[in-house]
Amino acid sequence: MSSSSAGRISTLFLQTLWDWLRQRQSLLGSPFFPVSFSLAVYLCCCFPYICLDLLGSRVAAVRRFKIQPRSKVTWAMACGSLRKILCNHVFFIFPLSLVHCHWKPANSPALAPGLPSVATDVLACLLLFDLQYFLWHLLHHKVSWLYRFFHMEHHYHTASFSLMTEDTGVWETLSLSFFSALNPALLGCHPLTEMLFFVTNIYLSVEAHSGYELPWSPHRLVPFGLYGGVRHHDLHHLKFKVNYAPYFTHWDRLLGTLRTEGARGELRNAEM
Repeated sequence: MSSSSAGRISTLFLQTLWDWLRQRQSLLGSPFFPVSFSLAVYLCCCFPYICLDLLGSRVAAVRRFKIQPRSKVTWAMACGSLRKILCNHVFFIFPLSLVHCHWKPANSPALAPGLPSVATDVLACLLLFDLQYFLWHLLHHKVSWLYRFFHMEHHYHTASFSLMTEDTGVWETLSLSFFSALNPALLGCHPLTEMLFFVTNIYLSVEAHSGYELPWSPHRLVPFGLYGGVRHHDLHHLKFKVNYAPYFTHWDRLLGTLRTEGARGELRNAEM
């Protein structure tokens, strides 16, 4: 298939998807949609890793992909995280959705964005979010009272698992939601691109907290160590003062906070 044919197919797919969404404008414009969409995407991204956690205690082939194989996810841990996530969405994200719908009514241009535009804008949003969260994260680790009052509860577990991705306090939840909503607006992204960025951002965040290094993990697909992924972030939860960026490695590399040793190696050294 030629590149021009592939481009036409991708354009047709995006336009068909956008037309389908536009036909449901009343749903998209509802203040219930952002919180429902957010929760649905998050739980769908977590579900495969939850299944791996359930299988891990019985299937040795699953445990070999787990970065910290001795760690176990209990029902109490999962239910505690899920309870906090639901409370944050209902009592804090939903009121913000009401304000957002009033401040920025749903926009529905007739044409969908092209694939190059979507790819460029999603990457730009991810890079901007990566910088914002790196600075936020670094500050909340370096300033002791910020860590103690606002970020410490996210570090309750030193071995990460998918549901703890959004197991955070209210301030952290609101901060990251603000960055996610702000960046597409700053870059003037198409509404469809905004939704695709949101899905990508959620998936990458869940994957980084999953605790599993799989053959298709994103950091294996991006060359030159530019993307840290799950191994990068798992080491942050293990060691606390390294690897502050959520996805990419360039900011940690520039500020000297990058650690590239695998968490398995760190655990073996700690046990010796």
